[in-house]
Amino acid sequence: MSATSATSSPYYLKGSRLNVRLNSVIGWLARHGVSLMGSTELSVRGRKSGKMQRVPVNPYTHEGDGCQYLVSARGHSQWVRNMRAAGGGELRVGRKVREFTAAEVPDAEKVPLLRGYLEKWGWEVNQYFQGVTAASSDEEILAAAPDHPVFRITPSAAQPRKEQGKGKAAARDEGAVGG
Repeated sequence: MSATSATSSPYYLKGSRLNVRLNSVIGWLARHGVSLMGSTELSVRGRKSGKMQRVPVNPYTHEGDGCQYLVSARGHSQWVRNMRAAGGGELRVGRKVREFTAAEVPDAEKVPLLRGYLEKWGWEVNQYFQGVTAASSDEEILAAAPDHPVFRITPSAAQPRKEQGKGKAAARDEGAVGG
């Protein structure tokens, strides 16, 4: 069941201190070339600050269409709001940076994507889906779809690129892990 309604704010489950700390470590590892089970660091321009904001994500490649997607398990987070405004960003593992454009997927098209995402990442994200799992009915997943934004990502023209000669201070000042 959707946690949103016409009178409430969009669903978002804030991470615990432990989750925030673990995400910080996972982001740091991805930034330094270590991907845990496919994790990457997402950088997206902040809609208010204009600064690049960073957060670890688990990109999902759907077998049905071969496209890659970003799913927000926690709901309408800051990275989701920034992605809507920016229309794209970067995925990074070490020096390998993939720029992309993003298009939000309508709720009616999310069922196979969310099911596949939960099959792959459910062990990590089921607690954010309020009882919905990969084994849930299509109707249950569809009811949860408005709470979990999904973006189809398309690589930008010159892909991938390697970052050249960026100092530690410049990389650190690009933005903070969040949302």
